[in-house]
Amino acid sequence: MGKSFAIAVSVIALVSAGIFLSRVWWLPPDISVLGLPIDVQIVETMVFTGVLFVAAQLALATFVWQSSGRVGAIKLFPGGPMPMVVMATAIVGLEILGLIFVGTKVWSRIFLAPAPANALHIDVQAGQFAFYFRYPGPDGKFGVPHPELINEGESNFFGLDPKNDTAARDDIVSASLVVPVNQPVLLTMHSKDVGHSLFIPELRLQQDFVPGLIIPVHFTATGITKTEMVCTQLCGLGHYNMRAYVEVLSRDDYAKWLIEQAGQ
Repeated sequence: MGKSFAIAVSVIALVSAGIFLSRVWWLPPDISVLGLPIDVQIVETMVFTGVLFVAAQLALATFVWQSSGRVGAIKLFPGGPMPMVVMATAIVGLEILGLIFVGTKVWSRIFLAPAPANALHIDVQAGQFAFYFRYPGPDGKFGVPHPELINEGESNFFGLDPKNDTAARDDIVSASLVVPVNQPVLLTMHSKDVGHSLFIPELRLQQDFVPGLIIPVHFTATGITKTEMVCTQLCGLGHYNMRAYVEVLSRDDYAKWLIEQAGQ
């Protein structure tokens, strides 16, 4: 029985490692300026943790195999189990610190570095169970949102007051995130109710919405595409259906889209 268990553990560990090495299930195509360093960090994390995982499982299988069916085969290590526990903790701790040190540079470029001065500013609101995106109109200014004026029945998703706020009169509101290719984009994200999250795999972008906070995040899309964003924060019964389209257009097509939206 012990040897069967050892064989099963070894097979599971090696097959699991083989699946990742062959990339049977892998990341979607990258269309982000920061996608490559993020992918490198993911691969490094998978390699380091994968090596430790396989080594630990094969060590377990070896110990089980050697002690299977033998009376008195289990031996105590000098000093008891404490040295083994300390050594394992130290190895894992050093690995985690190393990955954090390497990944800090990528993380800071996404969340600490300011958006470029020429970034296109898009305001994003999440609410049960939809995303809405607001673009400044020809005046280049956003209207001031008023939460008490939010009325989805009248399509006033941001609580704008165009009667008294001239800047709000030409704001463009869309149910899809539409951006031009190779253009830095700054998103200011806020939630009107509970916690949500924005996840766009092709852009390697994921960020939570926190009620009461405006959270900035920026990216630059490098390829023309149409894909989906989804909410990855459990936000209620309709969470499974909270998604929106993301369209990356050429600059000319984006300019045409803006004109079409402004005319509606």
